[in-house]
Amino acid sequence: MAQDNLSVVLHAQGDLRLENRPIPEPGPNDVLLQMHSVGICGSDVHYWQHGRIGDYVLKNPMVLGHEAAGRVLKVGSGVTHLKAGDRVAIEPGVPREMDEFFKNGRYNLSPTIFFCATPPDDGNLCRYYTHNANFCYKLPDNVTFEEGALIEPLSVGIHACRRAGVTLGSTVLICGAGPIGLVSLLAAKAMGASQVIITDLSAERLTMAKELGADFQLTVKREDGALQLAQKVEDTLGARPQITIECTGVESCIQTAIYVCDPNPNPAGRKEKDHTNNLISG
Repeated sequence: MAQDNLSVVLHAQGDLRLENRPIPEPGPNDVLLQMHSVGICGSDVHYWQHGRIGDYVLKNPMVLGHEAAGRVLKVGSGVTHLKAGDRVAIEPGVPREMDEFFKNGRYNLSPTIFFCATPPDDGNLCRYYTHNANFCYKLPDNVTFEEGALIEPLSVGIHACRRAGVTLGSTVLICGAGPIGLVSLLAAKAMGASQVIITDLSAERLTMAKELGADFQLTVKREDGALQLAQKVEDTLGARPQITIECTGVESCIQTAIYVCDPNPNPAGRKEKDHTNNLISG
């Protein structure tokens, strides 16, 4: 075990440093992890470039990283389901109190939740990190650390597809073939989508999307108008998609998603919760 805890610390907008920090000791319900794989999320880049995301403003130095997997080194006195040597993926959001959100199973919405690399909470782009053991999940032997670190972004794609009602036979448009777009593609195909069309500026990203199972790939240009792109999608599919999952945050893509989505996507006689325009922002 190394004696230094090299950490990636954001001090201010554009001020990113490598620092040695003390190795933390796990509390009674925590585990000490030796981090192995940590993804760099768009939010990490956004904090680095802008110093804030919405109302979350960097005021003090913060360790980045929340897509993570590592190995357990120590367990707290109250931890019984994990032991030293276990390989785990972490859930980065941990409720601080048993409020109404917690009781309803929606603790992710709690205003007091701890979330890795969200001011003022440190993340885990470091060598050693402590985390609540109840939010660490043991990895099967056939799942790598790298795949474990991808579980958090994969959960975003799964949640989007569930909320949009992707099911057997769905036709789906995914705007953006970045990491969230690609995991949304994987989730949509796993849930039975019959046709998935994915758009992006990058031909390289669209090649990856094809390898992961996208039925159609559409290269877009920055100057494309929303209506123009919507027509391209419809022409490529031969119909309007039933569901759109928007993964870019770009205004024109959001407009395209609204224009192109089938306003009556459900087959006759199928009863399910209404989804307004079936547009989900990933």
